[in-house]
Amino acid sequence: MTDSDRRDVEADAAAEARSDGGHADARLNSGEAANPTTETVAQSTGSDGYRAALRHMFTIAATEYRLAVRGRWALALTGLFTVFGAMLLTFSGSAVGPEGVDRIIASLTSLVVYLVPLAALTFGYDAIVGREEEGWLAVVFSLPVRRGEVVVGNYLGRLLVLAGSMVLGFGFSGFLLVREYGTARWSAFLTFLVATVAVGAVFLALAVLLSTIAREKTHALGAALLVWVWFVLVHDLIALGVLAAFTLPDVVLSALVVANPVSVFRVLVLSELGTAAGGGFTAALAGAGLSQALLIGALLVWCILPVASASWLVRRRRL
Repeated sequence: MTDSDRRDVEADAAAEARSDGGHADARLNSGEAANPTTETVAQSTGSDGYRAALRHMFTIAATEYRLAVRGRWALALTGLFTVFGAMLLTFSGSAVGPEGVDRIIASLTSLVVYLVPLAALTFGYDAIVGREEEGWLAVVFSLPVRRGEVVVGNYLGRLLVLAGSMVLGFGFSGFLLVREYGTARWSAFLTFLVATVAVGAVFLALAVLLSTIAREKTHALGAALLVWVWFVLVHDLIALGVLAAFTLPDVVLSALVVANPVSVFRVLVLSELGTAAGGGFTAALAGAGLSQALLIGALLVWCILPVASASWLVRRRRL
């Protein structure tokens, strides 16, 4: 952690203390927040407590966002999504009309399945363990802020960088589509873009959870790569084999899809396209009757549960 980063954290903490009317300083002076291994904030109830928690999380998120931008992550991710999306559009054929747009969006979906989870896991695997090694986490945990608020704020700050990069990068591909084919299938592309941001948020949440569990960055990185292999490669192969070998009831098929956020993403986008393009287990289930509400709810649960688990586990982390 550089001196400039440390000054940013301390400046944010000072601003937070002033917004609390000096109560945070009083808690620090009394020694209540001196031990970074314990929960250091006074218990608040009612709307004041919720506002204070939101203020803490947004302060941490803003600091994390600045650190990510300063580290060139925003630029690198935006360039990555822009270049790969534009290259895919260049080599996706020359079909004209709605069929051509659907084919390109299906191809972008296949690209996202491999690229976005890997980028999100790489971006988030050091969210906690990396900040601990830099000394950033010890500084923040010494402040009158709940540890769970630090985890959520860290996640939100990184999510803002990742989501902005995906919107800008794949939004450029959308601009090229509109210029070439018009706005006839614009709603399908918007569904693709929103689903892309959602699946990126899921894998970023999983990365934060892995970073909370791991004690070293190398362990977190190895676990992140294993998670990518399981969800992107292994799960669909196993599920497709089960689907081919057995006649399964609809509830089991739905469970197989919901158990993998990548499958949820594929089914959500391909169902909007009304095509089985893309192949694989999820393409076979694109018309299986899974509602959009169920698919969106599954992605939300996949976002919330890892972050909630990380918020609970970080309280037991010893620096």
